Amino acid sequence: MSDASGLPATVAFRLGTLGAIYGDRLAAKIAAHDLKLKHAGLMTALEAGVAASQQDLAARMGVAPSLVVALADHLVRLGAIERRRDPADRRRQVLTLTDHGRELLRRCAEAAREVDEEIAAPLGAGQRAALHEALGAIAERAGLPTA
Repeated sequence: MSDASGLPATVAFRLGTLGAIYGDRLAAKIAAHDLKLKHAGLMTALEAGVAASQQDLAARMGVAPSLVVALADHLVRLGAIERRRDPADRRRQVLTLTDHGRELLRRCAEAAREVDEEIAAPLGAGQRAALHEALGAIAERAGLPTA
């Protein structure tokens, strides 16, 4: 950080800018599967195998319930998730990841690893490990999944 007072030297600016660049690259890769990053996020939230209501997912993802409904509609059409009425509360829609959804999520993870390689290309092994550890700590503090 050569100029500690300049905006480009801040971690926030760098992460935001790099996140936009590499987020767009990942989005382009998963678009081949008719997915957007938020679709992958919803499937990731379901990956634990526990059925979740659309309301629960909206709260977990920090998005409006209407967005979860739109994302789920698309994923249902792709066969990536199933939507069922909760037998305990007929007002709730419960979502579960299908085998096809797990395969799509695996492909998203593969695409993300390809982008990871682009990001880390100029780094040595120690720097890669340190970056991974630092980003994990930041993500954990923000309440994001780290594994």
